[in-house]
Amino acid sequence: MARIRVLVVDDHRIFAESLAAALAAEQDVDVAAAGSGPAALRCLERGAAEGRRFDVLLVDADLGTAVGDSVPVPPPAQPDTAYGGARPPGQGGPARPVNGRAADGISLVGGVRTAQPGVRTVVLAERDDPRRAAAALQAGACGWVAKDCSLVRLLAVIRGVLRDETHLPPALLTGVLRELTAARKHRTESERLVESLTPREREVLRCMVAGLGRKAVAERLFLSPHTVRTHMQNVLGKLGVHSTLAAVALARRAGVGPVDLAGEIVERGGQLA
Repeated sequence: MARIRVLVVDDHRIFAESLAAALAAEQDVDVAAAGSGPAALRCLERGAAEGRRFDVLLVDADLGTAVGDSVPVPPPAQPDTAYGGARPPGQGGPARPVNGRAADGISLVGGVRTAQPGVRTVVLAERDDPRRAAAALQAGACGWVAKDCSLVRLLAVIRGVLRDETHLPPALLTGVLRELTAARKHRTESERLVESLTPREREVLRCMVAGLGRKAVAERLFLSPHTVRTHMQNVLGKLGVHSTLAAVALARRAGVGPVDLAGEIVERGGQLA
């Protein structure tokens, strides 16, 4: 029987321990738990390095600041080590906390998708929120599940996402579709505006997305600061914005990434103008 490796990420210890213990009772499920985004990423990295990759990540939508590391969950009769190496007072010595500020759950979804695209992510939420559910799907989540759902339902979702299914509560479907449609409309408009830029202006925009200032852009593109200033003004004008921050936000909506600071500048599809 193929086993399913699940990582629970939640900074509420009692919830994480209880959920991990319940899942570990399933014959084909192995579980570990982490109390923060950084701890979860470390656990995923360790699993990959040891050839024991996780299949599904269950992450709290409202994941916040926490401390804790991650260790494998023992059998259900001993659930006290399920969460970040923490133990009840007087049992097995003190916990070994690792300090760190976790990203929110949806940000973690995006990070996991980039680092380990084979991991299926399901967001656990205390309330239905179409906007955040849509954001989670856009970040790479495969499902959005209420925290008060039954264990049977959660297991069905876990097994479903491994079959490449996407799971949402029926009450959220209309709202999520509306949000995704609106996001696509904004993205399409942003893409149209970016396409109006010359190849050189697009490279300047990518430098702006990377956070480079005028002098750094000039040095990188072998241009004078005055010429870079002109290009930046043209970029803002063509994009219809009034600040670098607004230009960067629009660029990201259009899928424009930062210039590769470690390598040479290459403009796909042609020479720089």
